[in-house]
Amino acid sequence: MKKVLLSAMLLSPLALMAQADFTLKGSTKSVANGNKIYLVFAENGQRIVDSTTVNNGIFEFKGKVTSPVMGNVFNKVNPYVKGANTKNMDYTALYVEPGNITLNSADSLKSAVAGGTQANIDNSKLSASLKPLTDQEKALNEEYAKYTKEQKADKAVMDVLIGKFNVIRDQKTPLYLKFVKENPKSYISLIQLNSLAGNDKVVADVEKLYATLSPELKASKIGQAIPAAIEATKKTAVGVMAMDFTQNDPDGKPVKLSDFKGKYVLIDFWASWCGPCRDENPNVVDAFQKFKDKNFTVLGVSLDGGNTKTTKEAWLKAVEDDKLTWTQVSDMQGWNNEVSKAWGIKGIPANFLIDPNGKIVAKDLRGNALHTKLAEILDKKAK
Repeated sequence: MKKVLLSAMLLSPLALMAQADFTLKGSTKSVANGNKIYLVFAENGQRIVDSTTVNNGIFEFKGKVTSPVMGNVFNKVNPYVKGANTKNMDYTALYVEPGNITLNSADSLKSAVAGGTQANIDNSKLSASLKPLTDQEKALNEEYAKYTKEQKADKAVMDVLIGKFNVIRDQKTPLYLKFVKENPKSYISLIQLNSLAGNDKVVADVEKLYATLSPELKASKIGQAIPAAIEATKKTAVGVMAMDFTQNDPDGKPVKLSDFKGKYVLIDFWASWCGPCRDENPNVVDAFQKFKDKNFTVLGVSLDGGNTKTTKEAWLKAVEDDKLTWTQVSDMQGWNNEVSKAWGIKGIPANFLIDPNGKIVAKDLRGNALHTKLAEILDKKAK
């Protein structure tokens, strides 16, 4: 039974593009007969949830889709139903695209391999090249799962763990770039370049590889957005002079970034609806209290409102609840916030540390890394 969730969107050029048929045939030996299997993906801004049952280890979905989109196949649990038990779910990710998709597993869905269509074949090839690193990530996740509550609350312990994850992330990057170089016609290459376009360490490589993509990939919605993302990354790289901007505070008073010239200022992109942002806020508060008397302040830019459907009241309540006593601004346009778009923000929390002359000196400082960087700069200045 197929359900379309969320309200229908106004017709757009993308919505008017022709849809094509897909068939997804799954084979699994360990999923019990009669189990309900759910397929979830997004099409034209709507979440599609379809379901079927396993019969002799086989299940099948049929539908229509415009272009490749990431989807998930869940065993027994529809995670989008209120109150669903999402702990220890058995599921896998794949690309839903026109054609005959296969999904085969010798045991659970977690170990299933998708194939049959080009995006899934290419994604499996990329995943195979990353396996030694993803195995390391899996081991770190298992290590984290064994941490006590006290260990998880210990910043020093968590910073060591996060540092290990960051090392693996950085080791993955050249493998992504290698894949794109070798597969300029692959939709997976488009996805990887879009993901890497915000990384100022490799943005020059991304720009060169984007030029090699097929015309069809460049003409796609994602392909058309990548050049702007590349330019935004260049303009917000460490060492570059920060772009000035103006946005209103809660009282409607315009606030400029340049108003803070002469101070070190942390531009903090966040939102009331963002769990990781709210988790990080106490750390930012600690840093603000520790360094506010050393020519340092914070400027919060909220991605509330707009397409996130949060209100000004929710934003201000989060400011009060989290004790964010520094200047806050927002245009209440959610992910369409003009400042966040200009600065190439694709995920939050995100931040940029600006020096008194207006130069970006660091970015994406979280946890102890924020305190360490501020101490390195501000304690040195105080001596």
